[in-house]
Amino acid sequence: MSRTSGAPAEPAAAPETYDWLRYAGVFVLLFLFGTETFLVSPLLPTIAGDIGVSEAAAASSVTAYVLVYAVCAPFLGLLSDRIGRRQTLLAGTALFIVSNAAAALSTGLAPLVLSRAVAGLAAAAAGPAIWAHIAETAPDRFRGRALGLGMALFSCGQVVGVPLGSALAGIAGWRSAFVALAIGTAAALPLLLRQVAATPRPAVAIGAVRAVLAGWTDPALRKALLVNTVFHAANLGAYTFLGALLVHRFDLTVAELGLVGILVGVGSVTGSLAAGRLGDRARAAGRSHLPLLGLWGVLLAVGVALSAGGPGLIAALVGVTVWFVASGGFVTDQQTLAGTVAPELRATSSAWLTSTMYAGTGVGAWAVGAFGDVSTGTLVIGVGLALLSALGGLAVSHGLRTPADTGQAAGQRSDGVEEAAESV
Repeated sequence: MSRTSGAPAEPAAAPETYDWLRYAGVFVLLFLFGTETFLVSPLLPTIAGDIGVSEAAAASSVTAYVLVYAVCAPFLGLLSDRIGRRQTLLAGTALFIVSNAAAALSTGLAPLVLSRAVAGLAAAAAGPAIWAHIAETAPDRFRGRALGLGMALFSCGQVVGVPLGSALAGIAGWRSAFVALAIGTAAALPLLLRQVAATPRPAVAIGAVRAVLAGWTDPALRKALLVNTVFHAANLGAYTFLGALLVHRFDLTVAELGLVGILVGVGSVTGSLAAGRLGDRARAAGRSHLPLLGLWGVLLAVGVALSAGGPGLIAALVGVTVWFVASGGFVTDQQTLAGTVAPELRATSSAWLTSTMYAGTGVGAWAVGAFGDVSTGTLVIGVGLALLSALGGLAVSHGLRTPADTGQAAGQRSDGVEEAAESV
């Protein structure tokens, strides 16, 4: 029998819109963090000349930022999980303002390195808290897009922020770039005060050291962190030599390498936004796993292979774009996983993602550099580890499957049979 016309109407679907402006403060901060991360390297020659040291010595300011972030982030992520997002985020933001102002006032190497170390501490406090805040406040059907948009804006710091900062440094000196970062961060502070609400303190169940390491005891997170290390050994480890690779293959100028940097940013933004939207669609369809984790590893292998061995400059540039589409998509999916699998450890898990990213980058860069030829090293290490991460991504995705995932298709088929029977 057919259904009666008096049956209650299906409820209207929720509109696919969301007030993204509620994250304006943290999005601005992510943009500035992205700018900060990539800004110092192109300014190193100018900074070194101004304070009277070698470029290698000035580069220790970059090392200080990365090292402090990598070591401190898991502990500060735990602090965020223990006392709430607002406190650690605001403290990190205030410290970020102070550190950039101190960098602008530095007259020698020691104060510059110290200011960059403090900046790393600030980012380690605020960064994991930002990702956790987005993950726990965005509705489930928008969580992937919210995290993807945040990652896209972080990438925009490289595409837009770095050229603007470099241009400002060329006009008014390198110190002006740090002044601009301090002013921009201060401008975001009122938004953060209004938009990031205080949250209740969770009950403390285990000691601090055990809590920091708790992410490694969760099977899904442990696999994800290991895959993260391998992926970034291929991704950012090989990226360390991308400029040298393209100069070696095509004799590009510094200006032309700057245009390649735009492709890196555009690819990252595209991958971040695509991963967020596709992940939300998968969850809306009832799938709790991340089916694209393996795909990002395959795309990374393709991108690295084209960049290092593709037939001609156009193929190499296409490869760079594909490379960073994969990078942006993978990082977004990983942040989504960290914010979903263990909600009580969101900031700690996010911090470990960054720490393992830096660890993988260091190992990958060393491995690529161990080869006499940069093209060979990039192909062997970049492509090989990318494919290994693809296999690991499939394992992580499979481990996240629930009975609902496997039963979803069967349930849909059953519904279809019932509807067909009712219409007879």
